[in-house]
Amino acid sequence: MAQTPEFPSDLLAGQEELHQIRSELAALFRRLPWSVEPMTGFTEDTGWRKVERPASPGWTEDEQAEVEKLRRREHELAVFITGHRFWTEMAQAGRVDARMRLKHVHTSEEENGGPTPEEA
Repeated sequence: MAQTPEFPSDLLAGQEELHQIRSELAALFRRLPWSVEPMTGFTEDTGWRKVERPASPGWTEDEQAEVEKLRRREHELAVFITGHRFWTEMAQAGRVDARMRLKHVHTSEEENGGPTPEEA
């Protein structure tokens, strides 16, 4: 197994915040109505599976603003991480593997008894 590179602290913090933002977005989407705009419910059973949706009141302006805020931050973090100077300082051959390791650094630390996201 390849050696895990020493990631700069700002890159680690950015990746951790990206995980957090994506988790917040997923939780928000789970509790929001299925449609942004108000829609009537429907049942569709002509395809290979039956699809049912209840009537949707749509998202409030506050809910739309919250989604937009989180998506904007998610984008900012993704740009920060992928454009970080660290990637240009390492050999091109190891970048993909290092990027994958960075994405999973927090789960590796938790599995090995390291700091959890709450402790970090």
